[in-house]
Amino acid sequence: MTTSKKILRTCNKGHNYYKSSDCPVCPICEQERKPDNGFLSLLSAPARRALENNGVTSLQQLSTYSEKEILKFHGMGPASLPKLRTALQTNGLSFKN
Repeated sequence: MTTSKKILRTCNKGHNYYKSSDCPVCPICEQERKPDNGFLSLLSAPARRALENNGVTSLQQLSTYSEKEILKFHGMGPASLPKLRTALQTNGLSFKN
């Protein structure tokens, strides 16, 4: 088994963190911007960014997409769909057919 060497990085806000990948996202900044409530707070950071980057910030906007369309967003995985489905159903909404 090979181990990846972690490199010390500093984000624009001055946070120091170690990463072994080329991903530029600062985990400290990402934790700070995670919502405290709402359906986006239920998701992992990549899934949340996938929706935000595609302009989906409300359940009403989410309901205009099908599950297949949502899964095409970079960063969105199938594990997030049950959470999104439940959030939609709780608010009387559903994915587009």
